[in-house]
Amino acid sequence: MRQCCGWVINGFLLLCLMLVGCLPLAPSPPLRGELHGELYWSGEVRLAGDVVVSEDAFLTIAPGTIVRFVADSSDLLQDHPNFPGSELIVRGRISAVGSPAAPIIFRADDELALPGAWGAVNIEGSSAALFRYCVFRQADSAIHSRDARLSVEQSLFENNRVGIRFNNSRIHIVNNLLRNNQSAIRFHLGAPVIHNNRFAGNRINLFVTSHPQDYRIEANHFGPAREYQVVLGEEVPEDIHLAKNYWEDVESGQFDSLFYDGQRSDYLGRVLVDPVMVDPPADAGLQWNP
Repeated sequence: MRQCCGWVINGFLLLCLMLVGCLPLAPSPPLRGELHGELYWSGEVRLAGDVVVSEDAFLTIAPGTIVRFVADSSDLLQDHPNFPGSELIVRGRISAVGSPAAPIIFRADDELALPGAWGAVNIEGSSAALFRYCVFRQADSAIHSRDARLSVEQSLFENNRVGIRFNNSRIHIVNNLLRNNQSAIRFHLGAPVIHNNRFAGNRINLFVTSHPQDYRIEANHFGPAREYQVVLGEEVPEDIHLAKNYWEDVESGQFDSLFYDGQRSDYLGRVLVDPVMVDPPADAGLQWNP
């Protein structure tokens, strides 16, 4: 009888262990505050409030990592150049290199959240920032760079208020897909190379807010925008040269209605597009399927 009772007890314990193993694991507590040293993220990482990669830190994010931004009341930095919502502030260095089979995803903790649910990956004065094979969704400004050097390649930006936003940065934006954002790219000063990207379904494809310098914007595929292809801000009295780009479904003479420039306000410069590309660039946009 004792042996039988032992079997019953052991069986009960085994059943309990099996049931516990079937329960969903509680999410790991989110990271907060300032981070230092050599950092390596993989799997799923949750961030709450303003998470700072300090000047002495180097963050590497592994392929397939999902970075989730949690809605959190500890968000203290909300005024520009920061944004409301949890954000990753990089003052050191960052390398976020995924792969076509395992992209790195930056998104809100809530999959159903609207654009603006989290703040930004905010690059502040970084000397080296690289994003390749990444996906950005639901941000206020998915990547925001200020006084930094960075490259953004082979990445998808969708359903953000602003896809890529920068101020006075040396930035390479190459072979990306920017779709269904309120503004795809918005910049103030800076020396950008914007090359071989594809724009689709954005309210505004390109918003230049102030005195662009040393820029090269060519071989891009500009798909139809919901409102304007290009908008010039109040501090852009200069003409903007956008030759050698492809403008989908736009015939000669139709550009005036698609640009907010000197045609609409005489204190602004003009957007100059000639010569235009007759055929879409074969290698514009992503070279992989998200």
